[in-house]
Amino acid sequence: MRKSRALASAGAAVAVLGLAAPVAVADGDQIPGSSNIVVLPSVIARGGQLAITVDGCPHGGHAASDAFPRTELRPLHEGGDTAKGIATVDFDARAGSYDITVHCSGQSLTRPAAFTVLGGVRGGLGGSTDGATPADIAIGSGLVTAAVTAGGVFWMRRRAEKQI
Repeated sequence: MRKSRALASAGAAVAVLGLAAPVAVADGDQIPGSSNIVVLPSVIARGGQLAITVDGCPHGGHAASDAFPRTELRPLHEGGDTAKGIATVDFDARAGSYDITVHCSGQSLTRPAAFTVLGGVRGGLGGSTDGATPADIAIGSGLVTAAVTAGGVFWMRRRAEKQI
């Protein structure tokens, strides 16, 4: 009896979440009162390529952002209502969220926070570009000293036990 109630509750919770998820996703992609701008992927590294798709742009146009140069949008199908373009994110783009502004058919449309550029690390420097601070060096030195001391004490104790 108790298991059946738990299963019914879990099933109801999954059903509610399953019905709410598509509404939340669709609401985030839609710009009220205007055409739809879809950017994939929504999170990208510097130098990566974004696919920009715009509904309501039958003759093409262009897209622009602070993270990439002006990119041409071309109609997907003859007589269709959708245009698409591929943009390459600049290698010197700063990490963070970027807007995209699309110009087509004499109208301008901006999608705020359309995609996010990830910050990278410089592998040759161990992930740090500023170097270690004096506090980092002191903490690291203290940990190494504690490990060497504890290892020496343990080794001396084991050595003394063998002589008995």
